[in-house]
Amino acid sequence: MEQASRPSREADEAVAMIRSRMKDAPAPCVGIVLGSGLAAFGNVVENATRIPYAEIPHFPRPTAEGHKGELVLGEVSGVRVAVMSGRVHFYEGYSDQQVVYPVRVLGRLGVEAVVLTNAAGAVNKLYQPGDFMVLRDHLNLTGRNPLLGPNDPELGPRFPDMSQPYDYSLRGATLAAFRGVQATIHEGVYVGLLGPSYETPAEIAMFRQLGADAVGMSTVLETIAARHMGVKVIGISCITNAASDHGGEALSHESVLEEGRKAEGTFVAALRAAVGSMSTEAMA
Repeated sequence: MEQASRPSREADEAVAMIRSRMKDAPAPCVGIVLGSGLAAFGNVVENATRIPYAEIPHFPRPTAEGHKGELVLGEVSGVRVAVMSGRVHFYEGYSDQQVVYPVRVLGRLGVEAVVLTNAAGAVNKLYQPGDFMVLRDHLNLTGRNPLLGPNDPELGPRFPDMSQPYDYSLRGATLAAFRGVQATIHEGVYVGLLGPSYETPAEIAMFRQLGADAVGMSTVLETIAARHMGVKVIGISCITNAASDHGGEALSHESVLEEGRKAEGTFVAALRAAVGSMSTEAMA
């Protein structure tokens, strides 16, 4: 039982520190995780309190370029938010427990919903760089699950339901928000891999046969951990490259970050609108 209680206990240590910096501010309603090249959203948080990950107990620190590494607390569109500017990944050498630890902290902090954003490559041939995709479902091909080992009942049940990993009502609100700023937005299936190597053309063709629309190296384990805690999830991908079996230039992290920068204006405007719609949706 000592081992089983550790994840919630460590998360609560982080929560205690974060709350001490919040002073008398209300608890956040929505948590947001910013993926590669999408850190600009952290700059629009009003009345912001910024806490470097290095100051939060047990918090892993990103090593990948494009992941700033700070927690931003404040308001967006009148909604209290906790924004994680950057995440960690398996390919950096972190464990599954470390990868999902920040999302667990958000859950213990009291968020009702978490928005998981990422940069993703297209699998669907109709998707183009600069498009966005709201996740309808995912394929976990990482070979890992953050719930392996003894269950911590303070976080959630031994066998959590995953029949609706991405909340239906929040998906609708997010699609409407992106369309409202004339963004090209799709709804599809995301496949999560370990990385850090990009996918081969044969792998992309296989993922397409499996029903995937986009591929990336994050998000799915965070979704599992959040749903385990009963936290609603919305996933948003910024499509940074066309399908690799469909021609085009060689992939690089620099090109991924560049596409994120090109899309940041639209992304920030759309996500602000989406968060504003969550003030009542997330609590329903």
